[in-house]
Amino acid sequence: MTIDPNRQRQIMGHFATGVTVVTTDGEAGSHGMTANAVASLSLDPPLVLVAVDRRAAMLEYLHRNRCFAVNILRDDQEQLSRRFAVPGPKDFSNLATIPGTTGAPILAGAVAHLDCRLLEVLPGGDHEIFIGQIVAGECTGGRPLIYYDGNYRRLAE
Repeated sequence: MTIDPNRQRQIMGHFATGVTVVTTDGEAGSHGMTANAVASLSLDPPLVLVAVDRRAAMLEYLHRNRCFAVNILRDDQEQLSRRFAVPGPKDFSNLATIPGTTGAPILAGAVAHLDCRLLEVLPGGDHEIFIGQIVAGECTGGRPLIYYDGNYRRLAE
């Protein structure tokens, strides 16, 4: 017997997470998605993982571009999170970005970012797990945007 997926979602919704936008660029073009299924995996070698729903358009972009950036959003960047959470094409034209070492777009104003080359893809149920080797990154400071219990939150002073 397994847990009901709605119950799992409810329970995991009580695990506060940072909010990220994962971006990529390359042969397939630019794309991005809001993600909180992101984790540091290893320090030696430096690895991070991102879980992507098998139905998400981002899947094909990551497979073809072979790189991604994890942009950790600042507490005043909720609109960026919402923008990249909706399905469909992603328009980067009016966003302040800089190309990372891999070519993946780095979002200006993010608290921090990691720039990764795709190392491996593993199955993960209804998701695929993309493991990236971190080739660059930076902390620019600020307070992070948090997601908890179905809502955006901010850290108290």
